[in-house]
Amino acid sequence: MVASIESRGPWLRLGALLAMLAGWILLATASTPGGTAVLLPVQGPIGPATSDFFVRKLEEAGASNAAVVIVTIDTPGGLDTAMRDMIQAILAAEIPVVAYVSPSGARAASAGTYLVYASHVAAMAPATNLGAATPVQIGAPGASDKPLQKPGPGDATEDKEQDTEQPAAATGTAMERKAVNDAVAYIRGLAELRGRNVDWAELAVREGASLPADEALAAGVIDLIAADLPELLQVLDGRKVKVRSQEIELKTAGLVLHEVEADWRTNLLALVTNPNVAYLLMLIGIYGLLLEGYNPGAIVPGVVGAICLLLALFAFQVLSVNYAGLALIALGVLLIVAETFVPSFGALGLGGIVAFVIGSVMLLDNDVPGFSIAWQVIGAMALAGSLLLLAIVSFAVRARRRPVMGGVEGLLREVAEALEDFEHKGLVRAQGETWTAVSATPVRAGQRLKIRKVTGLTLEVEPATPDPGDLR
Repeated sequence: MVASIESRGPWLRLGALLAMLAGWILLATASTPGGTAVLLPVQGPIGPATSDFFVRKLEEAGASNAAVVIVTIDTPGGLDTAMRDMIQAILAAEIPVVAYVSPSGARAASAGTYLVYASHVAAMAPATNLGAATPVQIGAPGASDKPLQKPGPGDATEDKEQDTEQPAAATGTAMERKAVNDAVAYIRGLAELRGRNVDWAELAVREGASLPADEALAAGVIDLIAADLPELLQVLDGRKVKVRSQEIELKTAGLVLHEVEADWRTNLLALVTNPNVAYLLMLIGIYGLLLEGYNPGAIVPGVVGAICLLLALFAFQVLSVNYAGLALIALGVLLIVAETFVPSFGALGLGGIVAFVIGSVMLLDNDVPGFSIAWQVIGAMALAGSLLLLAIVSFAVRARRRPVMGGVEGLLREVAEALEDFEHKGLVRAQGETWTAVSATPVRAGQRLKIRKVTGLTLEVEPATPDPGDLR
C-alpha cells in the first residue's frame, strides 16, 4: 500500500501543478472582461493609416473582452473612404464605443463629427467643438466654396434653365448636391440610430454649422461632458447603451485604462500615404528607372526606383489621385531627361517643366486637411528640374561651340606633312596617321599641306606654305 502511494507521488504532484496553472489562467481570464477600458486615439487628419489602425485595434479590443473602448478625437477631418471604414467597424463592434472629444481645445470637425454620431456614447471635454461636416469637393475645378442650401420647391425649374444656358455650371451644381445629399442621409441615419439631434446633424452638413461642448449637450448632439478620463469613467458608470440590438449597462467604475499606441505598421502606412512623401517616392522611382534604362547594368538605380515607384502607386491608390496629373508628371520628367540626349536648346526641357508643374498641381487637387501636396515641395522639385535643364542646355551650348576634334571635320582643320615627293598622288601624315593624298600641284617631302577635302581614305591637299624651291 505504501509502495503504491509512493509510486503515484510524482503524478499527484504533476496534477496539482497543472491544476494550479489552470486556475491561474482562469483567474487571469476572468479578471480581463470588464476590467479594462481601451483608449484608442484618433488625432490629426483621418486617412488610410488611421483607418487601418482603428479597425484592427477595435477588433482586438473586442476579442480581448474589454469593457469599453474610449476613442479620443482631435481631428480636422479626412478622407471619406477612411471615415466610412471606421464607422462600419464601430457599428459592427461587440463592445461599447465611447467617442470623447478631448483634450480641451480639441475638435471633431468634418469626419470627426460622423465618428461622434456613430459611437454608442458621445462625450466632449470643456472648450471643445464639433461640426463643419460639409463634404469637400474633390477633383472638381472651379467648385463653389459656398455652403449648399437645402433645395427648395422651385429649384428644379431653375436647374432646367441653368442646364439650357450653362450646362457645365449646372453639372457642377448637380454633383455638389449629390455629394451633400449622400452625406446628409448618412449622418441622419447615424443620428436616428443613436437617438441624437437629427436636424442639427443635417445643418452641420448643409451649412457647415459647429457647436461648442455646452451647446452640443443642450441641443442633444452629445450625451455628456467630462473634464478628463477619470471623470468620464465615473459618469459613464451605470449608463445603458444598445450594442448590436442588445442593451448593456456600463460598469466603468475602477476600470484600468489601457492606451493603444500606433505600431510600426501604422507608422509606415502613415509615412507612405503622406502626399508629400508619396510625391517624392514617385519622382525617385521615375528617375531611378530612367537611369537604369539609359545605363543598363547599374542595378542600384533600377532596384531603388522600382521599390519607390511601387510604394508611390500604392499610396496614390488609397489617396485617389488624378491620373491625368500623374501622366503629366511622368511626361514632364521624360521630356527633361530627353533634353540630355536630344538637345533642343531648352524646348523639350521647358515643355517638361511646364507639364511637371501642372501635373503636380493636378495630382491631389483637393481641400481635405492634410491630404494635399505642399506648394513648397512642388516649387522645390520644379526648381530642381529647372536647374537640371539649365545645366543640360549650358553643356549643349558649350559642346556646340567647341571645335570638332575628330572625324572629317577634325581633319579639315589639320595640316598634313608630305612624306615623299610626288606630283599627283603620294603619302602624307595627318593626325599621326599615314594617308593617301592627291594634289593638283607638285609636292616635296616635308612640305606642309592644307587638307581641302576627304574622299573615303584619300585626302585632297594643297600647299599650306610656298615651296622652298620657289622662294629661291
